[in-house]
Amino acid sequence: MNRETTHFGYQQVAEDEKAKRVAGVFDSVAGRYDLMNDLMSLGLHRLWKAFAIEASGVRQGDRVLDVAGGTADLSLAFARRVGESGEVWLTDINNAMLARGRDRLIDHGLLMPAAQCDAEKLPFPADHFDCVCCAFGLRNMTRKERALAEMARVLRPGGRLLILEFSRVWQPLAPAYDFYSFKVLPWLGAKVAKDSESYRYLAESIRLHPDQETLKAMMERAGLDKVEYFNLAAGVVALHRGYKF
Repeated sequence: MNRETTHFGYQQVAEDEKAKRVAGVFDSVAGRYDLMNDLMSLGLHRLWKAFAIEASGVRQGDRVLDVAGGTADLSLAFARRVGESGEVWLTDINNAMLARGRDRLIDHGLLMPAAQCDAEKLPFPADHFDCVCCAFGLRNMTRKERALAEMARVLRPGGRLLILEFSRVWQPLAPAYDFYSFKVLPWLGAKVAKDSESYRYLAESIRLHPDQETLKAMMERAGLDKVEYFNLAAGVVALHRGYKF
């Protein structure tokens, strides 16, 4: 029987194997994930996430779903926006990452719901959330189209989906970006997280992720309207935003 294959970095693997390999990556890096984010981006990831929060339009009383929320950076920010009358769900498929995020929320005095779940099969009713956000998680998903369709399904009419993800850098910067990605990142991963291969996978997964226009078209096919994107750091990262009508 033929098995469907997909990318795990530059390797071709069976679709049902990718999730296990990605889980291994995040099990390995969970303990140093936040520190590595600061080092890899020189702290810029905080600005990118702050831009996403502003672009979300989330306000008091809203319901928000943080998909692949990991260590809860966005969930914390959303919780401050929605207040006590709102609702924020932190979700991630990886238990090690979700546990760190849940503990971080508790450390900030927030007793918010957290759920370990697959973005391709979200355990939430249709038309429920005012905003769904996925930051730096989509490229790790095996069936991106299915995940986007699920995120659109759980949005209420008038709600918005935000995808913050690495994207296609401005071409003149590509050689320098490649050097940083394939030489510096694995070295940094080895020194700080004691894991160079996970950060080599990170660089490879970025190169195979859909570019800005392709992801825009994928979101439109998932049923979202008025899809637009904002390039950050010369396209190293892009924020896509679409609405459900």
